Amino acid sequence: MALAPLERSDGRRKLALRLSILIIFLGALVAFFALGGKEYVSIQTIKSHRDALRAFVDAHHALAPLIAFLVYAAATAFSLPIAILLSLTIGFLFGRWAGTLIVVTAATAGATILFLAARYLFADAARRRMGNIGRRINAGFTENAFLYLLSLRLVPLFPFFLVNLAPAFTTIPVSTFAAATAIGIVPGTFVFVNLGQALGDIESLTGLLSPELAGSLVLLAALALAPVAVRKIRSRHPAARSSR
Repeated sequence: MALAPLERSDGRRKLALRLSILIIFLGALVAFFALGGKEYVSIQTIKSHRDALRAFVDAHHALAPLIAFLVYAAATAFSLPIAILLSLTIGFLFGRWAGTLIVVTAATAGATILFLAARYLFADAARRRMGNIGRRINAGFTENAFLYLLSLRLVPLFPFFLVNLAPAFTTIPVSTFAAATAIGIVPGTFVFVNLGQALGDIESLTGLLSPELAGSLVLLAALALAPVAVRKIRSRHPAARSSR
């Protein structure tokens, strides 16, 4: 009986913490749109401040990558719809190799934060409500969790934020989620960062014919066609099995 007040107090603290986390995430998303975030964070804004951004990066070799990392990680954690723009911007500011490293590490960190928040807020309650069906789904997913997640990251069939949230309702280890995310997003990240570098180096219309830009656009087209190729390959498997 003496433990009951302590248990109630602990329960209230956990509820308050969950509500605080939920308010922070929802508040950031609502504030972004309510304050016109998409207007301020746009390709026009980046272009108009291009020289100033490059001057800042040149003057702050250590601070600039850290700021880029934090901005990208926060945008990913709060699921703000500016990831492609940020990837392009980081590409022309830091180049393809450093830019890819910044984006991959920041996106992985942000995705993992969102994954942990969703797991803490909703996962236990969702699994209890789903009962046996939830346990079977969890068992099937966790058995090959790394490969499932890796394929979802490599072939962008679903929105990035959705792939961050859905695994949180399973019991896969955080390390598995982070590793599959970091490895799986490298190709897509490189495509957009490389395109950002190519676009950032264009000083005149003659730059539109550069091999770098052409290569980036080819990679972008290949990435866009990847889901179509996967669907066609999958659709052929049943026929191949039946012919055997």
